[in-house]
Amino acid sequence: MALLSVEGLTTGYGEMEVLRDVSLQVEEGSIVSIIGPNGAGKSTAMKAAFGLLKPWNGSIRLGEREIGGLTADKIVRLGMCYVPQTDNVFPSLTVEENLEMGAFVLTGPLKERKERVYALFPRLAERRRQRAGKMSGGERQMVAMGRALMLDPKLLLLDEPSAGLAPLLVDMIFERILDINASGVSVLMVEQNARKSLELAHHAYVLVNGANRMDGKGSDLLADPEVGRLFLGG
Repeated sequence: MALLSVEGLTTGYGEMEVLRDVSLQVEEGSIVSIIGPNGAGKSTAMKAAFGLLKPWNGSIRLGEREIGGLTADKIVRLGMCYVPQTDNVFPSLTVEENLEMGAFVLTGPLKERKERVYALFPRLAERRRQRAGKMSGGERQMVAMGRALMLDPKLLLLDEPSAGLAPLLVDMIFERILDINASGVSVLMVEQNARKSLELAHHAYVLVNGANRMDGKGSDLLADPEVGRLFLGG
């Protein structure tokens, strides 16, 4: 069953059209990746799905519910969380305070939720009293992902989770994405590291010039000569 279904999405910024008739689906329990060249509209598609951009045309459904045009705060309550590429932590707050901010819509105790995040990211448990702004890029990415997980989302949206990270941290972040998915959370990911992204993805979409170019199993696209030539360096 499709957890997220985007059909015929057209949108953009101001008068500038960025996406034209884009469609994609995220099945329950899956990892789905969006790849493509810079300026293809990958992050725009994700922002539209999360309510940060209004669709000009088309449909966005979470389960059976139409969410196109809903604001992000309403979409969060329906079980979708989003981790942007930049400005994704509160730098003046500690790790623990950042996690608590992720659960802003809840009123009950948060201890168990925080412990689940710390089990996934042990480094955060060690540094729970440290201000996020004093942490490395990889650590801040862990904080941002952990904060999104505080609401136990059905679907986690990740915009360029490995951007700017050292290779060792890139591998660690992708391992955590697999762990998150194994815990029952579906993942939609925009990622500059196309090869690694396709290795993880159950299904992937290629966007070019704001439109669907191709899609298929991640392993099939990884082996596709055209994808290799355009996005994988040969």
